[in-house]
Amino acid sequence: MTTSKDTKRILDVTDLKVSFRTYAGEVQAVRGVTFHLDKGEVLAIVGESGCGKSVTAQTIMRLVPSPPSFIKEGSIVFNEDKDIVKLSDRQMQRVRGSEMGMIFQDPMTSLNPTMTVGKQISESLIKHQGMNKAQAMARSLEMLKLVGMSNPEGRLKQYPHELSGGMRQRVMIAIALACNPKLLIADEPTTALDVTIQAQIIELMQALKEKTDASIIMITHDLGVVAEMADRVIVMYAGKIVEEGTVDEIFYESRHPYTWGLLRSVPRLDAENKSDLVPIPGTPPDLFAPPKGCAFADRCPYAMKVCLDHDPEKFEVKGDHRAACWLCHPDAPKVERPVEAGGAV
Repeated sequence: MTTSKDTKRILDVTDLKVSFRTYAGEVQAVRGVTFHLDKGEVLAIVGESGCGKSVTAQTIMRLVPSPPSFIKEGSIVFNEDKDIVKLSDRQMQRVRGSEMGMIFQDPMTSLNPTMTVGKQISESLIKHQGMNKAQAMARSLEMLKLVGMSNPEGRLKQYPHELSGGMRQRVMIAIALACNPKLLIADEPTTALDVTIQAQIIELMQALKEKTDASIIMITHDLGVVAEMADRVIVMYAGKIVEEGTVDEIFYESRHPYTWGLLRSVPRLDAENKSDLVPIPGTPPDLFAPPKGCAFADRCPYAMKVCLDHDPEKFEVKGDHRAACWLCHPDAPKVERPVEAGGAV
């Protein structure tokens, strides 16, 4: 996506490298990630478990415990003037909650079991907006109504264990949006919910995006959610971005074999006959000692000798659509995209 003069850049992540110190050595969880997010945009980050997508998101919020984690290199510029990496803990506390909000994967473990719903939503309003308790509680009631909570007056006085999974996730969304943040990070917000509630939460987030004009980073492995919500998509593998582009480019014109593998493992609505899903063979590499070449080479049916010896650069496919794969090199043999990787989700 080309940024116009009128489009405001909300987030610029450049060459971000995040590692964890362990007794066995250094785990290189994020290895040189670069991307941006514009105002009002929805960016999806997808990939298998352990690919670094949640660590990337939590590092933006500075929620990864340090130690054992540490940022080796890179910058995270928020709202064009704040380098998150250089902020002190106290400065970050003022940004987190007021200008950035986060919806976590499991609301039951993220919400405080000893506090009522009303107090949990009010907490950030009192701290960041300077409201008194009555004002904060009134705003909390507004937020519960905004997220479509049934009987919002009664829910204010209830505790998290008294609510269903879908209701708890609505409370999490209300907390994240209470202070009208410019950036909302949703870390697998529908994973712990059943299919019907998932659809309701996706519909809710789409409606709230239109109302608040917040920029959203959606961390997920559910490509159905991506197709429904995203403007652009980043595909991560072994701590790196292997492909990026618009949602249509990733679904219908993808160029990386890992992206093809992800798409082939999703049920297709247009399939004429019932067939088994095609898993990606093998396992991700050990990030204690990442391979010197392409991290996907051992699992890739199209791997060449150069893939084992040299890590590919990001090749431009078209515009801002890029793929880190030697198959995109002008001198590489032509490989047709598998038909199964091009269907509707």
